[in-house]
Amino acid sequence: MFMPGQEPQLSKEEIRAGEIEAQQTVNTAIVAGVLLYLSPFAVDFVKKFL
Repeated sequence: MFMPGQEPQLSKEEIRAGEIEAQQTVNTAIVAGVLLYLSPFAVDFVKKFL
């Protein structure tokens, strides 16, 4: 089970699916970081209007 060289080989489709999932995860993390950075400014902007 844990012997070197005994890892199961992934198909090209499985590798591509993993790459797509990883890219979506990175994009989501970047968008979340930007939104968290901008959220205090958005709250201040809304408070000025009310």
